[in-house]
Amino acid sequence: MPDIVISTDKGLLQLGAIKRMLDVSYWAAGRDEEIIRVSIANSMCFGLYRNGEQIGFARAVTDGATMYYLCDLLIDERFRGEGLGKRLVEAIVGHEELRNLSGYLRTADAHGLYEAYGFERDADRFMARKRTGG
Repeated sequence: MPDIVISTDKGLLQLGAIKRMLDVSYWAAGRDEEIIRVSIANSMCFGLYRNGEQIGFARAVTDGATMYYLCDLLIDERFRGEGLGKRLVEAIVGHEELRNLSGYLRTADAHGLYEAYGFERDADRFMARKRTGG
C-alpha cells in the first residue's frame, strides 16, 4: 500500500506539481506561476503526497473565525478514482482550524463529492465578481 500523507506544511508543497495540476483544470489553466505563489502564501494549503510526490492540492482561504472558501482542490489525473479526493476533503473539513467554520466553494462537476461532507447547493444566494487583469 502506498504511503499517503496529507499535510498543511507549506514547506512540502511542490510548485511544479501544483502548476501542472492547475494547468489541466477547467478553472485555472494557464494561471501564472507568480499568482500561484501569492495564492499559496495567503491561504491555508493542503498537500496530498504519495511516497513523497505531491499528487493532490487544495487551498482554504479563511478569516479564521467564521468561514473559509475552499478552492483549487485537485488530484493528479494519474491517481483519480482511488478515493484520494475524498480523503483530501475529509482532512480539510475535519481540520482543527476549519471544522467549526462555515465552508463555501464553487464546482461545476463534483457536487456529489462535497455533498457527502455536508456542503449544500445554494445557487439562489451565491454571487461572484471575477478578477480582472492578467
